Amino acid sequence: MLEDMPAGTFDRVLLALFVVVALALLSPRMQKPPREWFRCRPRALFLVPAVLCALFFLFLGLHAAADRRFLLLLCAYAFAPAALVYLNGAGGAPRAGREARPWLDLAAVLLLWLPLEMNLGAELLPGPLRGTAHSIAYGLAVVLVLALFLLFQAMPGMKYVVPAEGRDALRWLGVAVVVIPVLAVVGRALSFIDPFDVPADLTVERLAGRFVLIFLATALPEEILFRGLIQNWLAQRWGGNFKSLLVASIIFGAAHLNNGPGALPNWRYMILATVAGIGYGRVFQRTTSILWPAALHATVNTLRHTFF
Repeated sequence: MLEDMPAGTFDRVLLALFVVVALALLSPRMQKPPREWFRCRPRALFLVPAVLCALFFLFLGLHAAADRRFLLLLCAYAFAPAALVYLNGAGGAPRAGREARPWLDLAAVLLLWLPLEMNLGAELLPGPLRGTAHSIAYGLAVVLVLALFLLFQAMPGMKYVVPAEGRDALRWLGVAVVVIPVLAVVGRALSFIDPFDVPADLTVERLAGRFVLIFLATALPEEILFRGLIQNWLAQRWGGNFKSLLVASIIFGAAHLNNGPGALPNWRYMILATVAGIGYGRVFQRTTSILWPAALHATVNTLRHTFF
């Protein structure tokens, strides 16, 4: 029984569930059945935020932290973007008698991103639980994003599939060999990173483990948001050109203004993240899968946290 499961075990199971769902949906074969289901039953979309909220409520209940105000905030967070996407219809088709309104999609993206970015409602939870709650909220948001935009709306251009071309690796490498040294030079010039240093306890296993953790917990979720949704949304209006790439990269950079290390607003981090965003966005433009910019993102972060 779930109520007999230790809270820490449930937390790990829930996070693993979110990861499994996100990775499984990289397969077009796994995407097809829920897409068809949503086309036939558009209102079933609201089952997704309902189930996700129920899982989060259970997490809070196991930790005896079910603050009523937080529960209401969580419901608003999950259901409001779902309602906006629902108004535009399933499968990218506007609801009967209405034209598609792209600004509703943008509003839904902002409602999914900004509360997490600002850690909204964290003060309503016990201090020791906030880190775990944020991680679970992050997983919830990723699954909700994929349900809304990949499955229900079938947004074109997200590239949420496994790589389709062998040449993608060469395109990735062509960007990586330029971006990584540039980031190191800019980071040192801004005094944002320390001089290069090889840790004495470095092992291949530890490096690989750090890469996988960063890929799953940070790189892939952020690439879904900033490249799969934001840059893609801009590209559908302006084309896949440098303008859409640059604007998406600046937005990505601005998202790091409230991050440490350093005084806030962290302009040094914004500059560095904007440069990185240009690299990630370029990989997104040139390859067939969002896994490639996520891999570059994870590589950059792994190198930074290991050698700088």
